[in-house]
Amino acid sequence: MVVGGAGYIGAHVVRAMRSGGQPAVVYDDLSTGEADRVPDGTPLVVGSVLDRPRLAAAFREHQVTGVVHVAAKKQVAESVERPLYYYRENVTGLQILLDVMREAGADRLVFSSSAAVYGMPDVNLVTESTPCVPMSPYGETKLVGEWLIRDAARAYGLRAVSLRYFNVAGAAAPELADTGVSNLVPMVFERIESARPPRIFGDDYPTPDGTCIRDYIHVQDIASAHVEAARRLAGTEGGLCLTLNIGRGEGVSVRDMVDRILRITGHQGLAPEVAPRRPGDPARVVASADRIREELGWAARYGVDEMIESAWRGWRLRHP
Repeated sequence: MVVGGAGYIGAHVVRAMRSGGQPAVVYDDLSTGEADRVPDGTPLVVGSVLDRPRLAAAFREHQVTGVVHVAAKKQVAESVERPLYYYRENVTGLQILLDVMREAGADRLVFSSSAAVYGMPDVNLVTESTPCVPMSPYGETKLVGEWLIRDAARAYGLRAVSLRYFNVAGAAAPELADTGVSNLVPMVFERIESARPPRIFGDDYPTPDGTCIRDYIHVQDIASAHVEAARRLAGTEGGLCLTLNIGRGEGVSVRDMVDRILRITGHQGLAPEVAPRRPGDPARVVASADRIREELGWAARYGVDEMIESAWRGWRLRHP
């Protein structure tokens, strides 16, 4: 079961699993997901992870043995404004899911975590052992989620991999592109579509050009990492609990990223405007991807320009 499988990342995971011969059922409340993203022949159950009876019935009906959990609320600034909402959706929802899994005998879980758990690490490359000091309620909910999974693995023999995403972009196909405007690339697309200059939130960070530095990862690479994690769990007996970064290990500043987007889309005439910092944004977060390479034999394949080009094709499909 791919929980959140009608969303931007979840739909890519479902497609990658099907390509690898792994059948799946999608469980999604469609609050941000879209039913049209679910491939033909893949069952879709519409429901919330907070709806325990609905979730348990879906497990029984589809004889679920493992879960990829990519359903969560994820906007950092919104989490600062609505922390109780984020804890309910992201933490209570996960607790209910783990309880239903235990009762159903489903003992494999791939969990969508986030680099937001690290907060503002004072290191060049963030490893999985870098101290976690989240700067937002969103990051805190992801870290608490990892703790819940760790304790369930110890107590119940759950096999689990928590994948800490860095900054996701791109699309495997235009119809699967990111439709939200909480991530940088679609945010810039939305601005240039209406001939408005793209925004950069803060240019006074302690970085070479004053803007935040991030590790951008193609959503197809994210999806392939989930497939490899699921394979690892399927081939493992007994309790297993891994925590792995998904990134490229290369930092790109927000200003550089915006300049690339403007060049690739042919809008170099729109000079970016600087807005105030957003709450909860650290200056630099770039992954070390050594451990995931060692544990799963996985490495990112796509570069930044490929992310932008594929995302732009999807945006143009929806906004001709």
